[in-house]
This record gives sequence, C-alpha cells and structure tokens, in this order.
Amino acid sequence: MTYRENTKVVQIGDRVIGGGHPILIQSMTNTKTEDVAATVRQIQALAAAGCDIIRCAVPTMEAAQALKEIKKQISIPLVADIHFDYRLAIAAMEAGADKIRINPGNIGDAGRVRAVVSVAKERGIPIRVGVNSGSLEKEIVERDGGVTPEGIVESALRQTAVIEDMGYDNLVISIKASDVMFCVQAHRLLVQKTHYPLHVGITESGTLYSGNIKSSVGLGIILSEGIGDTIRVSLTGDPVEEVRTAKLILRTLGLRKGGIEVVSCPTCGRTQIDLIGLANQVERMVADIPLDIKVAVMGCVVNGPGEAKEADIGIAGGKGVGLLIKNGEIIRKVPEQELLMVLRSELEHWNQE
Repeated sequence: MTYRENTKVVQIGDRVIGGGHPILIQSMTNTKTEDVAATVRQIQALAAAGCDIIRCAVPTMEAAQALKEIKKQISIPLVADIHFDYRLAIAAMEAGADKIRINPGNIGDAGRVRAVVSVAKERGIPIRVGVNSGSLEKEIVERDGGVTPEGIVESALRQTAVIEDMGYDNLVISIKASDVMFCVQAHRLLVQKTHYPLHVGITESGTLYSGNIKSSVGLGIILSEGIGDTIRVSLTGDPVEEVRTAKLILRTLGLRKGGIEVVSCPTCGRTQIDLIGLANQVERMVADIPLDIKVAVMGCVVNGPGEAKEADIGIAGGKGVGLLIKNGEIIRKVPEQELLMVLRSELEHWNQE
C-alpha cells in the first residue's frame, strides 16, 4: 500500500481526494477575481482542458463576494486562496467556496483562526493548510540556520495541529518549494508523520520551458513514490498549459488514463518533411478526440514503420508521400499533404471499426 492509498478521504465540492481516489489536477486563475466575466471565461477554458479543481486569489472583500456569482457559472469545485485577513476566508466560505487555502500562521491570533475554523466546520468545508519555503516562521529559520526540509515539515504540522486542536480535521496539507530536490525530501519526511491528503507542486517553477522541466522532474519523483492526492503545475504563463502538463505527467506515470498520447521521432538527416510542424499539428489536432490510444508521427519511411509498432496508429512521412500505419502494419500510401487529414479521419472513425 502506498501513502496515497492510506490518506484521509476529503470531499471538495462534488469531487473526492485521498484514500486511493484518482489524483486530481488543479490550476489557479490569473485574472482579477473581482472581474467575474473574465474569471469565469478562464475557468471554463481550464475545465475544458481537463482541470478538476480551480483556485482563485481572494485579496479583497470584493473578490470574496464575487465568488458567489462565479460559482453559479462554473462546473468544477472552487478553492479560495486567502492570506492575512481572516474575514476574507469567512466571506469566501459564505459565498460558496468549496475549500479554502490558508496558512494559520499569517491569519492572525487564535481567535481569528478559530472563527475561520468554526465556519468551515459548520459548512463542512475542507481547509488546505499551505506552507511555502518562503513563508517559514522566523524562529524555525533562525534555529535551523536557514530553510530546511525538516523545518518546512515542522511548520506544516504545527499549523495543522492548531486547527486539529480546535476540533477540526477536514484538512489537506501542502508544502511547496522552488528547489526540486528540497521539495522531494520534504515530502518524504512529511508522509512519515501525517495521514492527510497532500496537494503537491513545485512552486515558482518558472516559465513554460523551465517550469515544465522542474515540475515534471519533481512531481515525477514524488508521485512515483506513491505520494500526492492532487497536483498543480505552477507556470509563469497561461494556466491552461499547467493543466496540459499535469495531464501528461499523470499519463506518463500510468496514474491517469484517457486522451491520445502522441509519440514522434527526433529529426535526422533522412527527414524529408517538416516533421516538427507535422508533429505539433497532430498534437493540437488530437486534443479534442476522446480516445485512449497512442499515435506515432515518424519522419521517414525507412525506420518509421518499425518505430511505430508500439503505437496503435501512426504516420511516416517521406518526400511527397507518407505511410499510414496501424498496429505496426503499413495500410496504405498517402500524399504528403493529405497525411494530417487522413489521420484525423481514421481517429474520428476509430470506434466504428
């Protein structure tokens, strides 16, 4: 049994995490939450891309109140991200947030934390206790001579205990850092000391290029060790890209099924077509086709059929002509300019065969 299979089950809106349930994908809007129309548009785009849970920043009372109207127009659970002002957490829950993210350490004194917990308990709303390496208590940093995996774990458990002592354990924990191996080590330590489901991610991971690499490496290690119940890939860019990357990480690890996997060969001197352009076109084209198969895009007719044997269907391009391949067998030759169209037609009629 992995840690993931033994975590406490927590319900977020109409979705469930923990206890071995499927790992859910999260993202966070980058619109002004107060702008209901823009925020709803982005959430709908994220849901269409495969986002399971969405989080919105709530820095103002206007943003907290906007959640009520946002909730009416979306189909996935909504998490309110709160810092510093306990009143915003209460207002967000009253507006219909399915979950709140707080760090009890920056919400204020025990009375204010208790007020938040009281409303959460009354409404059955889970609380995510989130601690980042940049928000560690000063005393822990000074004692350890800096930020350490042990310190961030201690902080998270300390903040969790504050809420537990108030009689509430409908909790999710997240500990994040931008250093990949620091994050890995911290999660290995945390799972030895708690049973709560974990929200996992590499925070401040960077742009689309560097952020994808750091997130894939970090989440790949953590998830492969049976840790993590819900994930977010944090990127400086369009949050839809976060969802696409998260889906691919989960599929690559065998933790999620569904969706077409595109494999393509590296270019070489034998390539006589625009393989890079073709592979990108295929990847975009299959995004809206609900099949659980592998599609190969190969650059030459010499090695293409052999290299595509592990795929369910593939195309191999040559000069002016290409091959359509199914289950490793060449089906027919196709004019180069028709390869994409023929492949899409085959995929659209896949279940009719």
